[in-house]
Amino acid sequence: MADTVTRPDPDALLARIEADTEREQRGNLLDMARLQEGHVQLRREWQPLEEVVGASMQTLAVPLARHEVVVNLPADLPLLEFDSVLMERVFCNLLENAAKYTPAGSRIEIAARNEGDRITITVADNGPGLPPGREESLFEKFTRGQDESSVAGVGLGLAIVRAIVQAHKGTVRGENRPEGGARFIITLPAGEPPVVVPEI
Repeated sequence: MADTVTRPDPDALLARIEADTEREQRGNLLDMARLQEGHVQLRREWQPLEEVVGASMQTLAVPLARHEVVVNLPADLPLLEFDSVLMERVFCNLLENAAKYTPAGSRIEIAARNEGDRITITVADNGPGLPPGREESLFEKFTRGQDESSVAGVGLGLAIVRAIVQAHKGTVRGENRPEGGARFIITLPAGEPPVVVPEI
């Protein structure tokens, strides 16, 4: 006897997507209000960058499945002092934007390098790029990028990214890559990680 394949109800699926989008938008608005009012207490701990990047990718496993994701984090990258929950939000927002605004099959790259007193992290893609001349204004509240009518959101993702990065005494900017696509560059202070003494 053949197995019966149950197909998802399109209306139910659409309702779920809309509910998830609405919940995300409410969360963005609440986060932005808290960040602006200084009500967010950073819970900073020394930790590896790869863990928060990995957690972000796991959270976005479904939208990222349509893309080629390449992670290039040096093995000797030092520990960074940051709030893991907030920094995960930074990478989730950047990766989600990359997945939203680039066609299926596009390449998304996450890389980092040690520059002495700071760590530079990039999230790049080979999609259509940022609107020329609007690279800076995209970080303003309620500002969105390409294909605004076809992509859900209220334009708070990058504003939240900047607010969180600045709360960590860092900087973030967006630019178009010479070879095509967009690139977001985050710099965070390297600080002085604690010395870990191996147990004998």
